[in-house]
Amino acid sequence: MVESKRNDMGAGDISTLVFRRVMREDAGEISFDSKMLATFMELDGKKSLAAVARNTGQRMSALREAVAKLLRLKLIEPVASAISVVDGDFLDRLKRELSLAIGPLAEIVMEDGAGDLGHDLSRFPSQRAAELVELIGREIKREGKRVVFVQNMVAVIKEKGY
Repeated sequence: MVESKRNDMGAGDISTLVFRRVMREDAGEISFDSKMLATFMELDGKKSLAAVARNTGQRMSALREAVAKLLRLKLIEPVASAISVVDGDFLDRLKRELSLAIGPLAEIVMEDGAGDLGHDLSRFPSQRAAELVELIGREIKREGKRVVFVQNMVAVIKEKGY
């Protein structure tokens, strides 16, 4: 999980990620530029990167670069428990909508889709909900049903704030 975060800093939405500082004895020997130092000081294990960007006045692209450097230097680490996951209501609605489109295989398709994205449905990250909907929507062969499924689930994602 930690390794995948290190490799994923170059792509995707990082605004919901949360990191904490790691104390190293040689940290005083590392030189920081002003953006990296400001980022490092804001990472407290509670604030999302969106909040850090607001507090430091940095664009997300500059923040992504600073976080990537801090990760490479092993000065920060992701906070796994801070990752928000989809709730039971979302999963129930996903299963119901998918069942309307493909029938009784819906739950299996959902589990396979989550697995293909490297997650378990019981702890599926909310920021990847749209990706899951798009992936499992491909299993709906009839275009009309696929469109209705995706539209309904996008509305749920917006409603939930994922």
